[in-house]
Amino acid sequence: MGMKVALSLIMFALGAVMGSFLACQAWRLHYKDTGKGSLGKRSVCLSCKKQLKWFDNIPIISWLMLRGRCRYCKKKIGLMEILSEFLMGLAFFGLTWMLYPAGTAVLGYVILGLVFLLVFVLGFLAIYDGKWGELPSFALIIALMLAVAICGLKIWLVGFSWPLIGDLLGGAAILGGTYLVLYLVSHSEWVGDGDWILGVIIGLVLGRAWLALIVLCLSNCLGLVVMYPAARKKKQKKIYFGPFLVVAFVITLMFAEFFNGLIF
Repeated sequence: MGMKVALSLIMFALGAVMGSFLACQAWRLHYKDTGKGSLGKRSVCLSCKKQLKWFDNIPIISWLMLRGRCRYCKKKIGLMEILSEFLMGLAFFGLTWMLYPAGTAVLGYVILGLVFLLVFVLGFLAIYDGKWGELPSFALIIALMLAVAICGLKIWLVGFSWPLIGDLLGGAAILGGTYLVLYLVSHSEWVGDGDWILGVIIGLVLGRAWLALIVLCLSNCLGLVVMYPAARKKKQKKIYFGPFLVVAFVITLMFAEFFNGLIF
């Protein structure tokens, strides 16, 4: 038990560091794609461009100590940074706590490692989509490759069977198909063109149609609760569902045994 607690706390710290790194890389990519130039190799304040010291880059702690403002120009840093750090830390902690140990087979730990890597990539997609309403293609491709690898290893671990294939494809069809229909019907007004691909990725990894339905329900509820007031105020029709899909996916993955127990 002590080992599990220690490992989970270590993974929280690692997740927070990864969240900080992803937020930084999201800004760098956005600056590059929008022609704003380069932010350089070291972290800087986006307002005054002052290079930050190491003690200003400690995940979560630095943001809280500085009260969400730059040490030099006192401009607000924003919520994306601390949210990405805290939520990635929480995701790494929760997945470690709920999924560890991964069984006795080495392959089980390989799959678990790929799941963490997938969550890392999905975290980047969630940050970028939540901030700018886009899902970068290269990250979607990497996530899809990881999802296919995870599915392949699962089949290798438990053995090939048509019901298993049906579950994998069913989950992908429910999530990916739903968002694809919404995208086509609304002509990209309701959801973006990358949301259905993200749905396919998440559905494949979950591996059960029932869990895909849980993610679909949970992500839409989260999206409506969080984004509807802002969308109504700004009179915008599109809600960026990427972050909510990722959050719902992590929650469902952590409590998959509970959710499966509701019907099996």
